[in-house]
Amino acid sequence: MNFRSRSREEPEINLIPFIDVLLVVLIFLMLSTTYSKFTELQLRLPVADADAQRDYPREVIVGVASDGRYTVNRQPVSGRNADQLASALLEAAKAGKDSVVIVSADATAPHQSVITVLEAARRSGLQQITFAAQSSAQADAR
Repeated sequence: MNFRSRSREEPEINLIPFIDVLLVVLIFLMLSTTYSKFTELQLRLPVADADAQRDYPREVIVGVASDGRYTVNRQPVSGRNADQLASALLEAAKAGKDSVVIVSADATAPHQSVITVLEAARRSGLQQITFAAQSSAQADAR
Protein backbone atom coordinates (compact mmCIF):
# COMPACT_ATOMS: atom_id res chain seq x y z
CA MET A 1 0.00 0.00 0.00
CA ASN A 2 1.17 3.38 -0.88
CA PHE A 3 0.51 5.86 1.93
CA ARG A 4 2.25 8.83 0.50
CA SER A 5 0.64 12.10 1.25
CA ARG A 6 -0.54 13.87 -1.76
CA SER A 7 0.54 17.43 -2.07
CA ARG A 8 -2.37 19.74 -1.97
CA GLU A 9 -2.46 22.54 -4.44
CA GLU A 10 -3.42 25.91 -3.05
CA PRO A 11 -6.40 27.42 -4.85
CA GLU A 12 -5.52 30.40 -7.00
CA ILE A 13 -7.62 33.39 -7.72
CA ASN A 14 -7.01 34.47 -11.24
CA LEU A 15 -7.62 38.25 -11.46
CA ILE A 16 -7.02 38.67 -15.16
CA PRO A 17 -10.61 37.85 -16.28
CA PHE A 18 -11.96 40.13 -13.55
CA ILE A 19 -9.78 43.00 -14.75
CA ASP A 20 -10.85 42.38 -18.35
CA VAL A 21 -14.52 42.61 -17.39
CA LEU A 22 -13.91 45.83 -15.45
CA LEU A 23 -12.12 47.39 -18.40
CA VAL A 24 -15.00 46.52 -20.72
CA VAL A 25 -17.48 48.09 -18.28
CA LEU A 26 -15.29 51.18 -17.95
CA ILE A 27 -15.05 51.58 -21.73
CA PHE A 28 -18.81 51.16 -22.05
CA LEU A 29 -19.46 53.85 -19.42
CA MET A 30 -16.98 56.23 -21.03
CA LEU A 31 -18.61 55.86 -24.44
CA SER A 32 -22.19 56.11 -23.22
CA THR A 33 -21.65 59.16 -20.97
CA THR A 34 -22.46 62.55 -22.43
CA TYR A 35 -20.28 65.41 -21.33
CA SER A 36 -21.87 68.83 -21.15
CA LYS A 37 -19.86 71.98 -21.07
CA PHE A 38 -20.76 74.57 -18.46
CA THR A 39 -21.06 77.25 -21.13
CA GLU A 40 -23.76 75.27 -22.90
CA LEU A 41 -26.23 75.56 -20.04
CA GLN A 42 -29.36 77.38 -21.12
CA LEU A 43 -30.52 79.42 -18.15
CA ARG A 44 -33.62 81.55 -18.09
CA LEU A 45 -33.70 83.87 -15.09
CA PRO A 46 -35.44 85.22 -13.03
CA VAL A 47 -38.75 83.45 -12.46
CA ALA A 48 -40.35 82.86 -9.08
CA ASP A 49 -43.78 81.94 -7.85
CA ALA A 50 -44.49 84.34 -5.01
CA ASP A 51 -47.21 86.56 -3.68
CA ALA A 52 -47.81 89.95 -5.21
CA GLN A 53 -45.32 92.62 -4.27
CA ARG A 54 -46.22 94.58 -1.18
CA ASP A 55 -46.28 98.34 -1.21
CA TYR A 56 -43.25 99.47 0.76
CA PRO A 57 -43.36 103.15 1.66
CA ARG A 58 -39.57 103.14 2.07
CA GLU A 59 -38.60 101.26 -1.08
CA VAL A 60 -35.89 102.21 -3.54
CA ILE A 61 -36.28 100.35 -6.84
CA VAL A 62 -33.03 99.87 -8.77
CA GLY A 63 -33.50 98.78 -12.36
CA VAL A 64 -30.70 97.03 -14.25
CA ALA A 65 -31.07 96.90 -18.04
CA SER A 66 -29.72 94.12 -20.21
CA ASP A 67 -26.85 96.36 -21.37
CA GLY A 68 -25.84 97.34 -17.81
CA ARG A 69 -27.59 100.72 -17.49
CA TYR A 70 -29.13 101.64 -14.13
CA THR A 71 -32.26 103.45 -12.97
CA VAL A 72 -33.11 104.41 -9.40
CA ASN A 73 -36.85 104.89 -8.86
CA ARG A 74 -37.25 105.11 -12.65
CA GLN A 75 -34.71 107.93 -12.91
CA PRO A 76 -31.67 107.05 -15.06
CA VAL A 77 -28.25 107.10 -13.40
CA SER A 78 -25.61 108.92 -15.42
CA GLY A 79 -22.73 106.51 -14.78
CA ARG A 80 -22.17 102.81 -14.47
CA ASN A 81 -19.82 102.65 -11.49
CA ALA A 82 -20.63 101.93 -7.86
CA ASP A 83 -19.85 105.46 -6.59
CA GLN A 84 -22.35 107.19 -8.88
CA LEU A 85 -24.96 104.55 -8.14
CA ALA A 86 -24.33 104.89 -4.38
CA SER A 87 -24.91 108.65 -4.50
CA ALA A 88 -28.15 108.09 -6.45
CA LEU A 89 -29.25 105.55 -3.84
CA LEU A 90 -28.56 107.99 -1.00
CA GLU A 91 -30.66 110.67 -2.71
CA ALA A 92 -33.55 108.26 -3.29
CA ALA A 93 -33.51 106.73 0.20
CA LYS A 94 -36.05 109.00 1.90
CA ALA A 95 -36.27 106.81 4.99
CA GLY A 96 -32.51 106.77 5.45
CA LYS A 97 -30.86 103.52 6.45
CA ASP A 98 -34.27 101.83 6.90
CA SER A 99 -35.01 101.96 3.16
CA VAL A 100 -35.48 98.71 1.28
CA VAL A 101 -33.53 98.33 -1.96
CA ILE A 102 -35.38 96.27 -4.56
CA VAL A 103 -33.13 95.09 -7.40
CA SER A 104 -35.16 94.60 -10.55
CA ALA A 105 -32.64 93.22 -13.04
CA ASP A 106 -33.26 92.06 -16.58
CA ALA A 107 -32.87 88.32 -17.04
CA THR A 108 -30.03 88.91 -19.50
CA ALA A 109 -28.29 91.62 -17.44
CA PRO A 110 -24.60 91.00 -16.76
CA HIS A 111 -23.86 89.49 -13.39
CA GLN A 112 -21.32 92.25 -12.71
CA SER A 113 -24.06 94.87 -13.02
CA VAL A 114 -26.06 93.25 -10.23
CA ILE A 115 -22.95 92.94 -8.06
CA THR A 116 -22.30 96.65 -8.64
CA VAL A 117 -25.78 97.42 -7.28
CA LEU A 118 -25.04 95.35 -4.17
CA GLU A 119 -21.72 97.14 -3.70
CA ALA A 120 -23.38 100.56 -4.11
CA ALA A 121 -26.01 99.63 -1.52
CA ARG A 122 -23.26 98.56 0.89
CA ARG A 123 -21.42 101.87 0.37
CA SER A 124 -24.67 103.75 0.97
CA GLY A 125 -25.28 101.89 4.22
CA LEU A 126 -28.52 100.32 2.96
CA GLN A 127 -28.73 96.80 4.34
CA GLN A 128 -32.22 95.65 3.40
CA ILE A 129 -31.96 94.31 -0.15
CA THR A 130 -34.36 92.11 -2.08
CA PHE A 131 -34.68 90.97 -5.69
CA ALA A 132 -37.75 91.31 -7.89
CA ALA A 133 -38.83 88.42 -10.11
CA GLN A 134 -41.82 87.64 -12.24
CA SER A 135 -43.99 84.60 -11.76
CA SER A 136 -43.65 81.67 -14.12
CA ALA A 137 -47.16 82.37 -15.48
CA GLN A 138 -46.09 85.88 -16.49
CA ALA A 139 -42.89 84.54 -18.06
CA ASP A 140 -44.85 82.02 -20.15
CA ALA A 141 -47.23 84.74 -21.36
CA ARG A 142 -44.35 86.66 -22.95
